[in-house]
Amino acid sequence: MVEFRIDRRSGMATYLQIVQQVKQALRLGILVEGDRLPTAAQVAASTRVNPNTTLKAYRELEREGLVVPRPGVGTFVSRSFDRPPSQDSERLTAELVTWMTGARAAGLEREDVKALLDATLDEQFPQPDDDDGGGR
Repeated sequence: MVEFRIDRRSGMATYLQIVQQVKQALRLGILVEGDRLPTAAQVAASTRVNPNTTLKAYRELEREGLVVPRPGVGTFVSRSFDRPPSQDSERLTAELVTWMTGARAAGLEREDVKALLDATLDEQFPQPDDDDGGGR
């Protein structure tokens, strides 16, 4: 089962953090089709988030076709991201851990690492709107 971590200092709405974490769990294969998400009460107990915030996140995931509510039973993953784990994923994860260990040893803080990762991600995987330079 997925455990949500809420960063109240992130500037991102809490419900969007939950949505993002479910999507990440789907991408990593932690959640697969048929898995049950924690109830709003369980999320509230573990994160001190209002149950309505969790319900808003689950409604967004439902709108995106990723989960389906079953009244009286729970909310279930209805679709996984169709990406089989890469054969290289373990090697790449180990390389990333090594890099992060080096970043920490160099004195970088979490936000520094996030900034570097975001900048490199944008450079290596540009969004369609980023290609034209005009930001239409």
